[in-house]
Amino acid sequence: MGKQYNAIPEKLNTFITAQKIFFVGTAGSAGKVNVSPKGMDSFRIIDEHTVRWLNVTGSGNETAAHVLENQRMTIMFCAFEGKPMILRLYGMALMTQPHDPEWEQHSQHFPDLPGARQIFTLNIDLVQTSCGMAVPFYDYQNERDQLNHWAEVKGTQGVKQYWKDKNAVSLDGKPTGI
Repeated sequence: MGKQYNAIPEKLNTFITAQKIFFVGTAGSAGKVNVSPKGMDSFRIIDEHTVRWLNVTGSGNETAAHVLENQRMTIMFCAFEGKPMILRLYGMALMTQPHDPEWEQHSQHFPDLPGARQIFTLNIDLVQTSCGMAVPFYDYQNERDQLNHWAEVKGTQGVKQYWKDKNAVSLDGKPTGI
């Protein structure tokens, strides 16, 4: 059933890149654990030990606060069609924000999404698959465009003000680096 690897095997690249949704789990040393669903063509495999994902503006910014305090991150993919499988990437994450020198280099791998606020790089130390036989089938229909539309209407300065007002601290009052 389940297998463990110390890097992403080539045979799992196709599965990962075909997924339309992934889930990110983080936690600080105390406080709430955060699990967030992600989509929008925002995930990239850099090499067998490294992945990156683009984070766009949301109602909260828990992942950023957690990574600043505790770099542990888990990314999970589920097969919602075809052969059942759950795949988890475990490792230590680093955050890049638009004002960081690495932003230009890291962002070139992603579509230019309005409201992009961070790129997380996960240095993988464990890849684990499990059966996924209890995960239901779902049909992918399309990406939602509401978040992009919201950010376009807000404009660059409006989004930055939103970050200041709503994304500067986590639910536990921890700074997010915004």
